[in-house]
This record gives sequence, C-alpha cells and structure tokens, in this order.
Amino acid sequence: MADVPFFRLLETGLRGKAAGPPQAVDGSRGWWPLVREAFAGAWQRNVEPVSLTTAASNPVLFRCISLISGDIAKLRCRLMQQSPDGTIWSEVESPAFSPVLRKPNGYQTRVQFFASWVISKLTQGNALILKQRDDRGVVVRLHVLDWNRVTPLVAPDGSVYYACKRDDLAGLGLDYPAIPASEVIHDRWNTLFHPLVGLSPVYACGLAALQAQEIQQTSTKFFRNGSRPGGILTAPAKIDDATAKRLKDHWEENYAGDNMGKVAVLGDGLAYVPMAVTAKDAELIDILKWSGETICGCFGVPAYMAGVGSPQLNNNVQTLAELYYSQCLQIHIESIEACLDEGLGIGYGVKTGEGGKVYGTEFDLDDLLRMDTATQVRTLAEAVKGIMTPDEARGKLGLPKVKGGAAVYMQQQNYSLEALAKRDASEDPFKTVPPAQASGPPVANDDEPTEAEAAKAMAVIWKGLRHVRR
Repeated sequence: MADVPFFRLLETGLRGKAAGPPQAVDGSRGWWPLVREAFAGAWQRNVEPVSLTTAASNPVLFRCISLISGDIAKLRCRLMQQSPDGTIWSEVESPAFSPVLRKPNGYQTRVQFFASWVISKLTQGNALILKQRDDRGVVVRLHVLDWNRVTPLVAPDGSVYYACKRDDLAGLGLDYPAIPASEVIHDRWNTLFHPLVGLSPVYACGLAALQAQEIQQTSTKFFRNGSRPGGILTAPAKIDDATAKRLKDHWEENYAGDNMGKVAVLGDGLAYVPMAVTAKDAELIDILKWSGETICGCFGVPAYMAGVGSPQLNNNVQTLAELYYSQCLQIHIESIEACLDEGLGIGYGVKTGEGGKVYGTEFDLDDLLRMDTATQVRTLAEAVKGIMTPDEARGKLGLPKVKGGAAVYMQQQNYSLEALAKRDASEDPFKTVPPAQASGPPVANDDEPTEAEAAKAMAVIWKGLRHVRR
C-alpha cells in the first residue's frame, strides 16, 4: 500500500485548498456500539451498559443480521454497460473493473466481502471500504475497515477526510491522520444526527434485546432449579434470624439445584409451602415474542423469517420474497450499487474507456426473486410470444441454445397499431373487401386448365385442321 497515490497527500500534510486542519465529527449523539443505559437509573446501581456483543447474542437480532447480510452476499454483482441509445443495460466484461468485482481482495471471496460490508453497516450504521489503486489509478483491491477505528473529519472548506488506525490486513501499517474521501467508499444508513455518521438499528432495539436476554437468563435459572418455583419454610412459633438463616442455607444446600427431588425430613413443626407460577410469569413467552417482533421491525425483516410468528399463508413464495426485498433488502442493494459506481468511477453518466462507454454495477436478483418451477415455465412461455427469444427463455432455465431460437416469434393474426390506424382512417373500416379486389398473388383455380394443357390442346386442334385441308 506504500505506493498507493493518495498517500502522497500525507507527505505534504493537508496543504491545498483546506484552510486549516480538519476537525473530528461530533459523534456524541451518534451511534456508539453500546446501549448507554439498560434501564432508568442503571448507572446509579453500577449496572454496565449493554455492548453490541451482548445485544448480538439475542437469537432474533443475530438472525436478522445474518439473514440480510447472507441474502445480499449471495447475489452476483455484475458489470453492466449501457446501450448507445441509453435504453438497455447488458452484462459485459472489462479488464479494468470486472476483476475487482469478482475478487475484491486477496483474503476474502466475493461473498465474504459483501457480507462484511453489510454486517458493518447493520451493526455500526456505517461501512467504510478502503480503495487500493494500481499505477493506472484503477481500483484493484477493496478492504472493509473497522468503523470503531475510523473517525470522520471535516476541513473548514467542507472537504471530508477519514482518520484511520493501523490495520495490517487492509495494508495500513501505520495510523493515517487524514485519508481523502476520494480514496474510500463510505456507505452509511440512518444519518439522524450527522450526514457522515450513520445509526445502527441496534440503537433502537438494543433495550428489547436486553429485555429478552434477561428473560432468558431468568428462565435458565428457573429450569436449572427443576422447572419448579421456590417456596416458603414456615414454623409454628417465632424463630430468630440466626435460626432462619441456618434453615435456609441447609435447605438450599441439600434440596435445591442438582439435589432437587431428594426427600426432606422436617421437624419441630416446620412446613414447606411451594409457590405457584403466577399469571404474570406465564406471559414471558408473549413478552419474548414482542421483543423479537420489535427487533425485526427495526431491521425491516418479516418476523416469520427470523423465527418469530408464522408466514402469511394467503400469499405465495414469490409475493413474500418481493415484500421482503422491497421493505428490507432494496435500500441496501441500491446503496451498495451506487457506492460502487461512484467509488470505481463508473457512475451513471460517466463515460469510461474508448468510445465513451457507460458502465454500472448491478446485483443479479434472479438468485433472490426466484419463482416456483411451474410459474416460471408459464411466465417464460408467455414471454416467448413476441417479447423474448426462445434462447433467452431457455437460458433462464439453464438450457442451451437451439437452432432458430435467436428470433422473436409472433402469431400471424396480430396486426401493428399503424396498420390498424390506417384501417380505422378509411371511410368504412368494417367494409368487407371483395375477393376480386383482395391484394396479393392470384389464387390458382383447379377447374381451369394449366398453360401446358392449353398448349397441348391447341396443337391437337391445328393438327386436325391441316388434315382437313389436305
């Protein structure tokens, strides 16, 4: 990374149009990877705040993060080229841009790279990707940086920089006080407090995750005690505190936990009265369900996909997938595509290479919005009738091309709108044209002799006439 051109800026400091050193962005109201206070008055009771690691241990929150990142990472990122008339985008290969989309860096696959990108965005609200260029200035490597080790900076003239701590995996062998924004890709989400600082959904659902965790911990202790609530030891007369403590310790040591079920021998009129499960305790499952639905709502994930509740049975698989895409995944997919276009210098309207080609990146949604086989076959069969070629339809099913499959077919009885307009412009559009006036080649009449038969008949007639004259 030492020969990367943008590091030359650091040799001369921040001289240029910046009228002073950049200042760090105030993130006091932004997202930090912890929930400040688990409940009101928690800090007075020395209750530590919930860290992101603790919140991520919630099964519903963990599922939301892994589901979104996994579904986006499995989509193939394609390099697209715009047609000269600007109407059609088609997949192409380019030696300058295609390699980095297939292999972003030397230690991650394409799937792992985009999963890291999305996980950083979901957990931190920000994803910062460092660009590594070659001698041509073309981006050849992309590295996802740890947002906790990055600080956004803003110069007095509005220029944006990023102070990055050492990251040997990404090639940053030293701390860099100011990296220009042109050399990183910053994908941020929910910029409620500052345009350069995003917020994670954990900022909103961290308390729900904490509540569910406390319930689970309490339930674990409950089941560890044999799934039975505690009870009360009663005596017929008053006992002092020392005796009460001795009886309590003796009972817990010999008849609680792993010793649950042993026979207890009580004397001196002592009696054990078990405590029943209250109706409030029986509502724990409903509270856990509410916590899970709250977490899913913050991430935009349908609750049933995270194991909370059941799916809507009145919709088919494709409808549910499209709902999940539009409400949850689309914002992240569109954001990554826009960031890649701008970061690689191939954004919409930017002409690159010889001939002024316009490129763009696009995720292949066929891996996500996949129809069932019967519906897909029916849809493709209808599309072949004037829209798609048979080869294009067969390609969707993974079938090879066939002879004659490159043409678009249309049934003969279909007329163009122009032809119908000419017909309607006539004096009587519904007038029936007589057969004699019909255009086109004449139709042969089987009752009339052919030309050869007529010539043969004439020859016979002339021969008979010559015989008569003699």
